[in-house]
Amino acid sequence: MRKAALLLLTLAILVSMTSCGSQTVTECPGGVCGGPPVLLTAPVSLSVTDTPPSGVTVLFFQVGITGATLTSSSGSTVSLYPGLLPQNAYPSIPINVTQLQTDSAFLASASVPAGTYTGMSLTFGPNSQLTIYNGSGAAIGSCANDSVCQLTPTASSLAVSFSSAPFPVTLSANTPLGLKLDIHLNAVIQEDLSVNFGTANGVTIEQLPSPPSGTSLPGVGGLTGTVQGLTPFSVIPNPDQITAELYLQTPDGRNVGVGLTNSTTYDFPSSVCSTANFVCLVPGEVVKVTPTLTSNGNLLASAITYESASGQTVVQGNVVQLHSSGGNTIMDLILQQGPPAPAAGTLPMGNRATVTVPSTGVAYAIDSDSFTLPGGLTFNSAANLMVGQQVSVVVVPGSVTSPTNPPSTTPIGSPAAITFTASSITLEPTQLTGTVNSAFPINVSGMNFVIATYPNYFVPPAATAAAAPTLATINLTVQTTSATTFTDLNPDSISGLAAGDVVSIKGWLFPYGAVPQYCIGSGGCAPLGEFAAETVVNRPGPTPLF
Repeated sequence: MRKAALLLLTLAILVSMTSCGSQTVTECPGGVCGGPPVLLTAPVSLSVTDTPPSGVTVLFFQVGITGATLTSSSGSTVSLYPGLLPQNAYPSIPINVTQLQTDSAFLASASVPAGTYTGMSLTFGPNSQLTIYNGSGAAIGSCANDSVCQLTPTASSLAVSFSSAPFPVTLSANTPLGLKLDIHLNAVIQEDLSVNFGTANGVTIEQLPSPPSGTSLPGVGGLTGTVQGLTPFSVIPNPDQITAELYLQTPDGRNVGVGLTNSTTYDFPSSVCSTANFVCLVPGEVVKVTPTLTSNGNLLASAITYESASGQTVVQGNVVQLHSSGGNTIMDLILQQGPPAPAAGTLPMGNRATVTVPSTGVAYAIDSDSFTLPGGLTFNSAANLMVGQQVSVVVVPGSVTSPTNPPSTTPIGSPAAITFTASSITLEPTQLTGTVNSAFPINVSGMNFVIATYPNYFVPPAATAAAAPTLATINLTVQTTSATTFTDLNPDSISGLAAGDVVSIKGWLFPYGAVPQYCIGSGGCAPLGEFAAETVVNRPGPTPLF
């Protein structure tokens, strides 16, 4: 099976070591020898990305990493994994891989003794969770056709080792180093829907580009959590100019501290907070942090984005079905991100939920951060909802109904066991992959092109129509702007695109509105919707999963 090489997201596991045998490097304190030696350390980042499969629509795939160790040139091993893990049957830090096509998620951070390391070992937990949509026309194992199925797949080869490039790596004192894992779903997920992490090219690793000397390491992953508190930072000396320490609790129960500086930016609605500083941070709020790692091993917040208010129950998921009933819109979601305990127990991630959207009284918004959307794109009513969108929903208190054991298989036409009512809906960035459709010209001057995905239920699209010609093609017009980031193209702009290129895109999905559809002769207007792209990443074409 060919590797579908994608540069997808980055999750940062920033980890610590306490000793490394002969690899330990020391210096004389203050330049005076004879006193106790000072251990020289280097901040290390381990990140993870994923390559989506073809043939089935993988809606949710969560894995847990239970350990990671580096091997020194002397043969000794050093644990890289943080000491604090969620307390459950299989202690590990869960990773929702399907949300990492173009994003990254932070896991932990610490400093590592300087030295040379020849390899790394990684251990996965046995408790992976997989949710798929089977639109293949036939049953796949116990998953009936046209059904959403949630599985706990059998996992094998839980220990994976790396000894070739980028190893050996040398950690220099006070110089951040980044390593990135790539989980290739088209190789890891097997035909019987089991998971084999040790399959050829199932998990690969590479070194991230080093930052300029004296600067922080960016791209260590996004971090979402509930604000626990904020304290002034008074440690002297303070070379990173930290003004305060923000304490967050992640949805899986870990506590993480992040430094704030005068350069930290704050993206909060003016109705919530207009001061654009740390005063906006209120205990109980949910925020998203974009961190960097400094040469001193500190985790700093370069940007903080407001997610939800204290006391609200908010979930985020992909829209997989829409219809109406009794004058209300009924929206089915696959839950991707949810509230912390205890609400998380009634809204488990990876499950399908049926959401009632009342015809009146629901607030609508777009989470566009600092990205300016092309003109004519609106999201202000249920009429702007569309299958394929990612949305966050504020849950009406007391409206959740959730069985203790939701069914693992639900036909797409039937209601889900988990239900609730929405009081507000925010359009979030969607990530999907497909092919630049050769039937529609790339409009370089107009900065748009058409992407072809499949199947009809396409969140996220797993491959191109060419890989499975029996499945219906979905065409989307992709609108880009001068602020869109293009990666791995030549040049890195829309002019670097060519018909047939496979790309992953991140942005906001809309039903057709102000922008005309592309039309071909008498063939009609094919594209189904518009996609305002914040990011376009080029990648080789994927191959069918099975």
